[in-house]
Amino acid sequence: MIREALFEYKVVFFRDQRLDHASQIAFGRQFGELTYAHPHDDTPPGGFPEIFTIDPRRYEERYGPGFEQQVRRRQYSYFSGWHTDVTAAVNPPAGSILRAEVVPERGGDTTWTNLVARLPGPVRAAEVLRGRSAGGAPLRRRGQAHRRRRLRQAGQRQPAGRRAPGGPRAPVTGERALFVNPGFTSHVVDVSPRESKAVLDLLYAEITRPEYTVRFRWEPGSVAFWDNRATAHLAPRDLAHLDVERRLHRVTLIGDVPVGPDGRHSELVAGKPFTSEHTVKVD
Repeated sequence: MIREALFEYKVVFFRDQRLDHASQIAFGRQFGELTYAHPHDDTPPGGFPEIFTIDPRRYEERYGPGFEQQVRRRQYSYFSGWHTDVTAAVNPPAGSILRAEVVPERGGDTTWTNLVARLPGPVRAAEVLRGRSAGGAPLRRRGQAHRRRRLRQAGQRQPAGRRAPGGPRAPVTGERALFVNPGFTSHVVDVSPRESKAVLDLLYAEITRPEYTVRFRWEPGSVAFWDNRATAHLAPRDLAHLDVERRLHRVTLIGDVPVGPDGRHSELVAGKPFTSEHTVKVD
């Protein structure tokens, strides 16, 4: 029932769940094999390498004071903009399950948008993208430069990147999605920088139209389960200036290599697939 609801609605929510790390991992494994916590995370909770903890204080400890504020100044980032998780990997995650442990009384909501291209607006934008070259204009995905610098300073190597089809089909439903990621997509391949920016800005504007979105108010014990191939999400932007605690935990389902409408697969540019091994570093 949950799986069918996920394919239909792209994100499902649960309230008042009494989960710990072990039971969250067990729940996630009902839907597939889990990845390592995160390509950048060297310190998941002891004994639970699948758990990725989302807590602003951890970023400060790892990357130094002011890291989050520096990232938020970018037009698109995983802190302040729409993004899809780990899409620089050749096999982006199939889905994510996020559990709230500690949340503020006000603020900190997360918003999701539907990327499936059956929606009228994104269909028109997809046709623009598809017309850029024969068979569809592929996208180049990579991590942000600021994170690459921080990872190099931390001694981490093996970046990852991929060349991806612009409108891949979902493995189960066969639906086409506008799988563009403002936080990671760098450019459209084989077009000029000006044309690339124009196309991507159009797509970003389309996928974030309010009629395609849902906003979720977190409470302790809340759980969100989303299809990472059919959604993008917006991290909260209203907490950076407040001294509040917000801690959530995520497990991630290993994904397949995306396939475009013309049958082309994503191409590995650097790094390795994102699996249960902590070997891939997203550049």
